Amino acid sequence: MEVVFNYQHVTGSTELEAYTKEKLQTIFDRYDWVTRADVFFRLENTSSRETGMIANIRLSAPGPRLFAEESHDTFKESVAKAVDQLKTQCEKRKASLIDHA
Repeated sequence: MEVVFNYQHVTGSTELEAYTKEKLQTIFDRYDWVTRADVFFRLENTSSRETGMIANIRLSAPGPRLFAEESHDTFKESVAKAVDQLKTQCEKRKASLIDHA
């Protein structure tokens, strides 16, 4: 399991990285074919207080890469929602891997 963090206009945080790794661990444990995660954190100026802290997560797996992006008022919430999206995508990918194997 490899997790690479990238920050755009954001100061790095070991607490945020630990939280993200913890959330991603469920994916790595359940889907052994996922080999790497690239996590991007960035700030965006928005008119809404509920958005602006964006988390992009890209997973390396067989076939096309899996990708999720979320924007909420905290990075932790953005990460949690993006990981939920990726779990759904992994389930769909798993079903297609089993069907064609």
